[in-house]
Amino acid sequence: MQKKLMALAVAGALSAPVAAFAQASNVQIYGRANVGVDNYQANGGTTDVKSRMRVFDQGSRLGVRGSEDLGGGLKALFQIESGVNIDTGSLNGQSGAANASTGSFASRDSYVGLEGGFGRIQFGRLALWYTNGVVEQITSNYVNIGVPENAGALSKIKQPLTRQSNVVLYTTPTFGGFNAGLYYSPTSENAVAGASTDGKITGVVANYSGVVNVKADWAKSKVRTAATGLDAAPNDITGLKVGVGYPYAPGGQVSLIFIGLEQTNQFATLDKVKQRGFVVTWEHVFGNIQPLAQYGRSNKATGCSDGAVAAANCDDSESTSIMVGARYLLSKRTAAYVTYNKTTNKANAALDYTSAGYNALATIPNGADPRIWAVGILHNF
Repeated sequence: MQKKLMALAVAGALSAPVAAFAQASNVQIYGRANVGVDNYQANGGTTDVKSRMRVFDQGSRLGVRGSEDLGGGLKALFQIESGVNIDTGSLNGQSGAANASTGSFASRDSYVGLEGGFGRIQFGRLALWYTNGVVEQITSNYVNIGVPENAGALSKIKQPLTRQSNVVLYTTPTFGGFNAGLYYSPTSENAVAGASTDGKITGVVANYSGVVNVKADWAKSKVRTAATGLDAAPNDITGLKVGVGYPYAPGGQVSLIFIGLEQTNQFATLDKVKQRGFVVTWEHVFGNIQPLAQYGRSNKATGCSDGAVAAANCDDSESTSIMVGARYLLSKRTAAYVTYNKTTNKANAALDYTSAGYNALATIPNGADPRIWAVGILHNF
């Protein structure tokens, strides 16, 4: 009798997990390993960042994602993705500083949501603004790094946001290759005790795929005011980024990305500073070889109202960046690559390769020109 009761108990205990796994049969474990060796330096500023050899990791990750059919055309979605540093096993980027894309569970894009005829709604941590979709994949999916302007930051004004925590995102259904999304993040969750909680990020994104590929982003990052409740001259950032790519052949595309940024209450004069820039990208596939090239530019910042302020900030704020490289496609999931990147900064510019902690220092001196050559292997699984 006791043996029969024990057998029933074990069967009952096992039945729930078995059912759960059966329902979740479409769960997928996936990831990326992107590791290589490079040489970084940034000379020409007040202090040179001397040449250094590095074994680097750029954007490696491990994730789990899946969906459940709820009936009536409705699906539940989830994703939990974490960044990993395969080169060190730590949470630090190449500069030794903490890399926000690694070091904890769900450090990269992670969410839960619903999808149906109404579109898709997601809640979680999401990559916004700085991604370019199929218009430009060199920086995020092909090699170690592309020109830094691709992330939507320019030499004097940073991007409104990158990967953002605590986001709600609504995306419309796709009609004729077009969809759009609206997102909101109440950054007041980070407010210190006694401070105002009026900070927030809002944005709109639109995508089109057809004869051309188009991705447009608008976002505003409103900084919360001071603990007194008075206006403490928050440096709100507003940005517009529009990218158009022409896929002229299978595996071949030429694209242009325009970037416009505005930051309020800058410097002692509380100026509204504006800056414009652009990136041109070319990629093509010849058999197993994929050559790549990019050119990026940050134009001179404008809006400095005082002569001395302009001389120290807006004047000589331009920068230009180039990237040339090639991938050898070993399979659909694996590629070996070689790249060369260089950014030339004028005297009041300090644009660097900061994506995922790839820079060598937290901040390079104004006027320094970072240069990187790299050889690496990228594998998707």
